[in-house]
Amino acid sequence: MHTETDVVVIGAGQAGLSAAYHLRRAGFRNETGFVVLDHGKRPGGAWQYRWPSLRLGKVHGIYDLPGLAFGQPDLEKPASAVVSEYFGRFERTFDLPVHRPVEVQSVSREGDRLLVASTLDEWAARAVINATGTWDRPFWPHYPGQETFRGRQLHTAEFQSAEEFRGKHVIVVGGGASGTQLLVEIAEVASGTTWVTRRPPEFFEGDFTPDHGRESVAKVDRRVRAGLPPESVVSVTGLVLTPELRRARERGILDRKPMFERIVPDGVVWADGTEQRADVILWATGFRAALDHLAPLRLRTRGGGIRMDGTRVVDEPRLHLAGYGPSASTVGANRAGRSAVHEIRQLLDRQ
Repeated sequence: MHTETDVVVIGAGQAGLSAAYHLRRAGFRNETGFVVLDHGKRPGGAWQYRWPSLRLGKVHGIYDLPGLAFGQPDLEKPASAVVSEYFGRFERTFDLPVHRPVEVQSVSREGDRLLVASTLDEWAARAVINATGTWDRPFWPHYPGQETFRGRQLHTAEFQSAEEFRGKHVIVVGGGASGTQLLVEIAEVASGTTWVTRRPPEFFEGDFTPDHGRESVAKVDRRVRAGLPPESVVSVTGLVLTPELRRARERGILDRKPMFERIVPDGVVWADGTEQRADVILWATGFRAALDHLAPLRLRTRGGGIRMDGTRVVDEPRLHLAGYGPSASTVGANRAGRSAVHEIRQLLDRQ
């Protein structure tokens, strides 16, 4: 048996909560109108898992969810705690029907409905808004000799505190915002750090203007419309050179090296034979969209992506991806939730 509802929202992060708010505004009622399925044990989306030392003041920006201002909390508090509290307050304020913890296992077609199967129940929906983000799919590249390394390897998703690496030499792999933030933090306590990236970092100096933002979004949008996987944010925007990163560059912490050729038991080796001993390799290599549960719909193109038109999946118009591709930012996720609900309202009215 399954429960019938008009819309299932998968995920209660920024995009999912925005979608739920706009569904409520559009007249969808709890349960029969829409439900939100979230696999977290508590409100907060991916923010609840961020490392404790990530203070709110170091976050690039938290945009207000629709209808409820974020306010001006203490910038010295952990971002994980502050944002989680805000998301929970949002859910309560608008009485959103969030079910948790619910692990969605698959989305498949069943007649004129999309069947959302989970560990808890099954829902037959007229439309689905998928807002699962990327946190559950950390990307680990493979390099020869990786399994021989005698030190510790971890991904940024597992990072807790720089204190774990006091007195150790740490290799940080990755040129994104998380990689540089953690590199600077670890450099304060480590015996040494080595920063390696696949391509030379491009620092963006100056103000990040709305025009620059629109141009970056347009680049990602062109890719997903063509059915290609979205690129990493930093490959489109460049690394914003904050005062903290500027100081780190002046101190030599951002002395970038190209990718090593292989990993050996005590460190890494470059193609020219240069070696670097290391105790820890931190893979700050980003995440991939968490979309495995959509596999039964067979949406992937030969290019590896999903063809999109805004938030709507071209090959399955009943499905919208919010927080994917051009909407993979806090402000983009807000807009994606509103856009998806607007299109779904039109679709269901026609039906």
